[in-house]
Amino acid sequence: MTRLIVAIAAALFVGLVLVLSEITWFARQSLVDRIRPYASGASTRSVRTGILSVASFHEVIAPLSRAIGERLARMFGVNEELSLRLERIHATTDVTEHRVRQVGWMAVTFIGAISLTAISQVPTTVGLLLVIGAPTLVFLTIEQRVSTASARWQREIFQQLPVLAEQLGLLLGAGFSLGSALNRLAKRGTGACGMDLRRVVSRVRQGLSEADALREWALIADVAALHRLVSVLALNREGGDLGRMIADEARAIRRDAHRELIERIERRGEQVWIPVTVATLLPGVIFIAVPFVQALSLFSST
Repeated sequence: MTRLIVAIAAALFVGLVLVLSEITWFARQSLVDRIRPYASGASTRSVRTGILSVASFHEVIAPLSRAIGERLARMFGVNEELSLRLERIHATTDVTEHRVRQVGWMAVTFIGAISLTAISQVPTTVGLLLVIGAPTLVFLTIEQRVSTASARWQREIFQQLPVLAEQLGLLLGAGFSLGSALNRLAKRGTGACGMDLRRVVSRVRQGLSEADALREWALIADVAALHRLVSVLALNREGGDLGRMIADEARAIRRDAHRELIERIERRGEQVWIPVTVATLLPGVIFIAVPFVQALSLFSST
């Protein structure tokens, strides 16, 4: 118990020091540090940070958080890279910041679980399950949130892709080039495809060709229908009747979406029968169990 109190006190002391290091009156910067942001070439110079500060703590804990997060994700079967999922959903945080936040919540949950176990004096097995299970559950919850957002983004791209392909086919058939058609759809588009197209246009302005930018989009989105559409769009400089090929691909995507919709409807129809089956079997089991128990009591009495 004494060791636990010392560990909690040390954690609270470190947290208090980190909080106070961000307060101006407690950690006053020197005159050189206050003038440095206004000096010429300040962006290329490194700003000194205190040893006991949030910035220095972040520099120390960031590599460890990434290593712990990646190892735990692999352990629980998450094989897709976190950077790819964050880029897919246009997240404002990078991998390091996400992992630091994830490990931070795990540490807070771990300390809370230890404190709760020590206060409630639960059995050792229950306390061990609580101390190990609570941080793991927090980690998996945050990881599942990113995976769910990524799957939702892929689903939205798949649903919007037929309309996007038809609009591309119409614009190319009307005489637009591939670059101008992408620019027009990026300005007017909404949803997942609209945001992704704006990123494609931005990558083209940075020096990539339209085909390379579209292939990069297909790799990030990881949607099979988008891979097929991009392979057709890559023939822009080679094919003469690209509008008809895109229209055929749009019809193929619509058939895939229709087939998936039918599968989902049939699956939900099958799930409806699960409570009906349980509700039907339960009275039968009760009616069979009553004479069976009665027969057992008769045999035991004799």
